[in-house]
Amino acid sequence: MTLHRAFYDIPLAHRALHDVNDGRPENSRAAIRAAIEAGYGIEIDVQLSADQGAMVFHDYALDRLTDAKGALRLCSAAELKKIPLTGGDEGIPSLAEILEIVAGQVPLVIELKDQDGAMGPDIGPLEQAVANALVGYQGLVAVMSFNPHSVAQMAALCPEVPRGIVTSAFRYEDWPLPRSVCDHLREIPDYDRVEASFVSHEVIDLAAPRVAALKDQGAMICCWTIRDPVQEEIARRVADNITFEGYRAVIDG
Repeated sequence: MTLHRAFYDIPLAHRALHDVNDGRPENSRAAIRAAIEAGYGIEIDVQLSADQGAMVFHDYALDRLTDAKGALRLCSAAELKKIPLTGGDEGIPSLAEILEIVAGQVPLVIELKDQDGAMGPDIGPLEQAVANALVGYQGLVAVMSFNPHSVAQMAALCPEVPRGIVTSAFRYEDWPLPRSVCDHLREIPDYDRVEASFVSHEVIDLAAPRVAALKDQGAMICCWTIRDPVQEEIARRVADNITFEGYRAVIDG
């Protein structure tokens, strides 16, 4: 699938335009609304609830972002909606709720978090939940994941939705994965297999030869995560677009 030009031109607010000092936790409804008001595209994360709903939340555990403890996937969607996000006054939103808020006003990129635990093929329920939520959505939307099996599953479920792979240098010390898995994923070997349109690559590794090769092949190159204008200026020498947080990226035009 070809990405709409807006995914190149409009910076993506990482986990929406969040700022807990202003009552906008990451991946919250408030952060989503702030990003829309500012005219930014939005990147969000999804995890799976106990009753197999797609919930907009980054971590596997509730501990960092709420006062609750334990794995998110042990709670139902209804229970999660009642757990307040730290720094705000609202509970964890479902993907369906966020799609209703965005309603096609800005481009949206949905990252499916790895559910296998080792970037392997034990996936399916989260991908199905995302596909279900996207039925009838008319806005500009794309999906992506670190796990190429997840991206391949989304290709089967939603072939009309553009998809990408989230990529990294996969340094052994940074990833709780076997070295063989890191070595495999580092080379982004699944790009063609999953018929991806883009990669979202770790900003400090943008000079990797494989990234240059994919760009020459026609891949759109996004990157994560830009945190100041100087870093953005350097990244844009390679990247077509950025995900950013902690400052206000300039929207060209």
